[in-house]
Parts: sequence; C-alpha cells; structure tokens
Amino acid sequence: MTQHILLTGASRGIGAAIAETLKPGNRLFAASSRDADLNADGAADALWDSALDALGGRIDVLINNAGVFEEAPLEGDGWLNNWRRTMTINLEASAILCRRAVLHWREKAAPGRIVNIASRAAYRGDSPAHWHYAASKGGMVAMTKTIARAYARENILAFAICPGFTMTGMAEDYLSSRGGDQLLADIPLGRVATPEEIAAITAFLMKDAPPSMTGAILDANGASYVR
Repeated sequence: MTQHILLTGASRGIGAAIAETLKPGNRLFAASSRDADLNADGAADALWDSALDALGGRIDVLINNAGVFEEAPLEGDGWLNNWRRTMTINLEASAILCRRAVLHWREKAAPGRIVNIASRAAYRGDSPAHWHYAASKGGMVAMTKTIARAYARENILAFAICPGFTMTGMAEDYLSSRGGDQLLADIPLGRVATPEEIAAITAFLMKDAPPSMTGAILDANGASYVR
C-alpha cells in the first residue's frame, strides 16, 4: 500500500536522506523552511493543511524532523528569545502537527504512525549554551510516549529516534568549533552516525515496526550514551 507521508525539515541532512529513502513507492510531502517558517504563528497548522491537500486528503505517516540547533549563551542578552525560538520550532510545531495527525486519524477511524526525530540530548543533556535544545528534545520524547500510551488502542502509533552526532552541516560546525577528535573519543563506535542510518531507522518505524513497539525510543549514537 502506498503511504502518504508528511516529512518536515527535508531540505538537508537527516531530512534529505529520509526523503530520498522514502520517495520510492510512497507519496511524500517533503517540507522545508522554504515551505513554512515554523517559528511563525499558524505556520504548523498551515503546513498540515497544505500537505493534506497535496496528498489527496489523506496522511498516513507524520515525520517530525524540522529543528534548529542554535546557541543561547547563558550571559547573552538574547538568551530568552533564543530559548523561545528553539522551543517553538523543535517542540511546539511538532506538537501541533502531532495533534493534527491524531485528530485526522481519529476522524477517519484510520491507523497512523508518527516518527519524531529527537536527540541523545534528551537524555544526557547538551552544552552550557544548549539548555533549550536539550529541553526541546526531552519534551519531544515525553510527548511521543504520551501519544503512544493514549492512542495505541486506536492503532495510532508513535516512535522517536534519538541520534547522537550525525554528519550534517550543523554537526560539522559543532565538531570543528569544539575539537572534533575529543568529541569523537567519546563515541565507542569511533565515528558519528550518517544521515542514511537515521533514514533507515525511520523507514523501519514508519512501515515495518510491529505495533507492539509503539512508544519505543530508538538510540543511534554509537554507544556514546546507553541507558
């Protein structure tokens, strides 16, 4: 069966790899920041409506990948504004899209799956300049578990993936600015994940993962954080 998929954050890195992996055999609405500024009021709802229209009134899978990883130094004047922007894009927009998805599937009495791309930071925290990023991803994990528990009986399933460093532009900048060798030494695998690895996990969760896995949070961090 052809799956109708809404994917956010699809322009680069993990999102681009997910889009490339899922295109064959599916109908994919791959949204980027050019399609919707998720920091703007009403943008997430408008994105859902656009995707639903483009996909013929049916969405089977929601993949929340859009996010920002921006510094908010403790001493900076813009600390609170940076915090709010990150929480809006990383967590609030994802929550709005999850809400619309659940309402859509319940209205149609149809099954559905949500895959949220969170982060290792949800569990082990992040740098002193990234409180807000860790908090947003921790919220995403908690939201995923709550959705899974609330709607499993209606065959609405929710999963999250928690990558560590993944070889994207954001990670490359971070590694180069903070001493890549030292950070890599903290990863027993000896390298960061590739976007294609995260895409493979996403493809499994959106199609082949058994329903009993709902609520699962899958780590992909090279054993740099195990729990």
